Amino acid sequence: MELNGRVVVVTGGTRGVGAGIARSFVEAGAEVVVCARRPPEVPLPKTRFASLDVRDADAVRRFFAELPRLDVLVNNAGGAPYRLLADAGPERHLRVLELNLLAPLTVSLAAYEHLKRTRGSIVMIGSVSGGRPSPGAAAYGAAKAGLENLARSMAVEWAPDVRVNTLVVGMVRTERSHLHYGDEDGIAAVSRTVPLGRLAEPSDVGAAAVFLASDAAAYITGASLLVHGGGERPAFLDAATVNKET
Repeated sequence: MELNGRVVVVTGGTRGVGAGIARSFVEAGAEVVVCARRPPEVPLPKTRFASLDVRDADAVRRFFAELPRLDVLVNNAGGAPYRLLADAGPERHLRVLELNLLAPLTVSLAAYEHLKRTRGSIVMIGSVSGGRPSPGAAAYGAAKAGLENLARSMAVEWAPDVRVNTLVVGMVRTERSHLHYGDEDGIAAVSRTVPLGRLAEPSDVGAAAVFLASDAAAYITGASLLVHGGGERPAFLDAATVNKET
């Protein structure tokens, strides 16, 4: 899955999952540009940083117009704070939808002509939150559900020139995991709920992104690849009072 000489843009690529994705593409031989509003606190070796707010459509168009070449776009920028629906007005929820759904559409449209010329690919970074109830992150979950559907429609409209796929990502251990899961004991407890017994590492997501962008996935488009360690064990299995021995 070598990507020697190919140019990759990773939005939100300065930390966490995005940084792991960027490192994986560097290891595969690609030239990597990471975009974010602020530069990384710790520079990512062999990458180039570009300051970009993906919600600013004019800035996004200028960025891609100035880019000489593009082979792969990874729409990773996103996220949301924990916020119950009734605890905020619609304007705050709309901002979550803007970052996690509208921005990837804006970026993909701006990148389309480049990718069409190189017969490149787009990798959307989705979430398991898009396929299950997400209390405290309802707008985020709705955006990720929409992102997955958007990717499938893009894949049909832009075939055969541009492949578009989604990574449906579960829980990932990053430098910000404590904000979601607590201290090390909390992270360990959450890890035990995953069938594989651990949270993903950013490199796990990066390896999957490299695969989807590579020639090894040349016949894969419109697909959603689950990167979640087996998902979540159904709660009823532990609550049931029969067949405990099995």
